[in-house]
Amino acid sequence: MPRATRKSSKKSPLTSTNPYLIDATSASTRPSKRGKKGGIRLFDTYANRSSGLIDPEGIESLCSDLGVPHTDIKILILAWKMKSQRQGYFSQDEWVNCMTSFGVDTLDKLKKILPAFEKEARNVANFDDFYAFAFRYCLTEEKQKNLDIETVCALLDLVLGFQYPSQIDFFCQYLKDMMSNQPEKVTNGWQEHLFGNSP
Repeated sequence: MPRATRKSSKKSPLTSTNPYLIDATSASTRPSKRGKKGGIRLFDTYANRSSGLIDPEGIESLCSDLGVPHTDIKILILAWKMKSQRQGYFSQDEWVNCMTSFGVDTLDKLKKILPAFEKEARNVANFDDFYAFAFRYCLTEEKQKNLDIETVCALLDLVLGFQYPSQIDFFCQYLKDMMSNQPEKVTNGWQEHLFGNSP
């Protein structure tokens, strides 16, 4: 009597308990048309039909559906992952390229992958790139190179406040005291000053 053939229990190298790894691997190597269509549908849910962009109002709706405040760092990180060029706006190309790359075609999948995005942004190897993006993202005018003090302090608190709360409070107060009788502009040089004195 012939023996029954046993099915191999060896898992595929792409099999993982980490859904982000599976999505990222499969999407980055073989982005599916179905996934792209899902990304477009999700984009259209929040996009302004007149401008063809997800504008500030659309982002507020997205934040509401994600259950996060529009001032949450996760939204800035999402903009970083999309390589967004304009603060408060997401183009269809930016959105679809990012979502397709990570296999995100539903709001639920986006909710699940946000923590992984945040972990990636806070990783030492990626933080410089994320921080540089955050600074540039706040430059809302053409040829603008400086930020006003209030924007700088808000940005520092958002990006670094969780890790260095006392240092950020001290530095922001220092900036305000030093600039109280001068135009409230801060050049890129403040970054070197801050990081040069960080522990």
